Amino acid sequence: MRIPAHSVCTAIRDDIVAGVFERGSRLTEELLARRYGVSRVPVREALRTLEAEGFVVTRRHAGACVAEPTEQEAADLLEMRLLLEPLGAARAAQRRTDAHLKVLRGLVRLGQERARRGSSDELRSLGSWFHETLAQASGSQALASMLTQLRHKIAWMYALDAPADPAEYWAEHGAIVDAVARGDGERARSLTAQHTERTTAAHRLRAAPGGDRTGEPVRNTQHAVNTTSARN
Repeated sequence: MRIPAHSVCTAIRDDIVAGVFERGSRLTEELLARRYGVSRVPVREALRTLEAEGFVVTRRHAGACVAEPTEQEAADLLEMRLLLEPLGAARAAQRRTDAHLKVLRGLVRLGQERARRGSSDELRSLGSWFHETLAQASGSQALASMLTQLRHKIAWMYALDAPADPAEYWAEHGAIVDAVARGDGERARSLTAQHTERTTAAHRLRAAPGGDRTGEPVRNTQHAVNTTSARN
C-alpha cells in the first residue's frame, strides 16, 4: 500500500480505529513504513501526532504502542461529546453559510431516502458526514477539530447499534437543520443535546483483545455518562 506522506497519520489512525492494530500492540517505524510505502520520517511524525491525540503511547523498552484506554476514559469521551455537539449546533445557527445549509439539507434528504430503503451501512456514513458538516458550520476550526477527534476515538472504543427507527433519527437531523437555518441557536442546541443523548445510549464498549465482555449499552444520567464493566 503506497500512500502520500502527508496521509500517513490518517492511515495509521484509521487502522487503529478499525482494529488492524490492536490496543497495546507495538508500532515500529520500519514495519509501518513498509506497510504504507513511505520513508520512516513521515511515520515518525505521524506517531508523534497520534500520541498527542491519545491513540499512541511511548513505552520504555517497547517504543510506540497503541494506547489502551480505560472504561472511564472512554466514558469521558461520550460526556465531552454531549457538551460539545450542542455547542457546535448553537454556533452553526449563527455562523453557517448557505453552502453549509445546502449540504446539510442534502444529507437529510439522502438520509431519509436511505432510511426508507433500510440501507444501514450508508446511513452510518451519512450520519458521520452530517455531524462533521454541522461542526464545520460552527465557524470554529478548533471546535470542529475537537469533535472530529472525539468521533474517531469514540468509533475506536465503541460499537454503535443501528437506530431502532432510522426515519425518526433522520427527522431529528432535519429538525436541527431547520433550527440552524432559522438562526435559532437555543433551539439548535436543545435539539442536538436530545439527539446526542439518545444516540449515546446505543454505544457499546468494545472488548479489549482477549476480553470476554459481550457488551451492554452505555447508561446516561444528566451529569455523567457511565459504562458498565459487563462488556465503544
